[in-house]
Amino acid sequence: MNRPVQAFLLLLSGSGLLHVSLFTDVCLRYVKPGMQPVLIVTGVLLLVLGAAEAWSCLRANARHDRADRRADDGETDTPDGLPHAHAHGHDHGHGHGHDHSSVPRVAWLLFVPALSLLVYAPPALGSYTASRDTVKVVTEQRRFEALPATSPLPMTLTQFTRRVQQDRTQAIKGRTVQMSGLVTLDEGRDSWYLTRIVISCCAADAQSVKVRIHGAPALPADTWVSVTGTWHPGGTLGTQSAPAELDAGTVEEIDRPVNGYSDSLPLVPSR
Repeated sequence: MNRPVQAFLLLLSGSGLLHVSLFTDVCLRYVKPGMQPVLIVTGVLLLVLGAAEAWSCLRANARHDRADRRADDGETDTPDGLPHAHAHGHDHGHGHGHDHSSVPRVAWLLFVPALSLLVYAPPALGSYTASRDTVKVVTEQRRFEALPATSPLPMTLTQFTRRVQQDRTQAIKGRTVQMSGLVTLDEGRDSWYLTRIVISCCAADAQSVKVRIHGAPALPADTWVSVTGTWHPGGTLGTQSAPAELDAGTVEEIDRPVNGYSDSLPLVPSR
């Protein structure tokens, strides 16, 4: 891979990063919103490095072309004082500034992720990931505040799970709650999961929080829905034996919220 190709790869990668982070919100499929400025700066830096490398290649080629023309005109010395025969051989021996050293063919695969950012960006994480990734551990909470009288009560999946399995006052019993997430199917069962995928930094560290839904047919996998319902009895409420499950009253399709990679109450939809 010679210097011009390397320069082109830098420019292509920088353009791709700016496309997904500055001109669109595609980057939010893979990283948290707080990482977006970092991607923008990285894209600009790659463009600057690529432009500098391209300019260096052009200057080197122009310099060697001038040296060749001087040699063809019969001049005995080059601008650096070397004899004509030596300078001419030196230029051709180095290929006019081109690097002909071999590199592994696999290096050309570097163009694949750079092109994908411009042509086809992979979709956001969804039910396929949720069914195979690490389940996020719900941390312990010792004290619980009284629940508001609002009905249905908006809750995150984590809040619901804590109330079901840790709140010994059983304040969640009989309460109608409202939660949102994406549909994850459970093959062979008449129930399905309401899921939130949570990332700490990027898609590589994704974990999921799930609540099993009973009493309502599942929409297609990866559909974002808002579900209202009451806790599905099982085990002893307020202990780890109680399942994080819901008897659904209503299931409504919604747009994917902009905070889709966090287990929090929905913000303004991204569409």
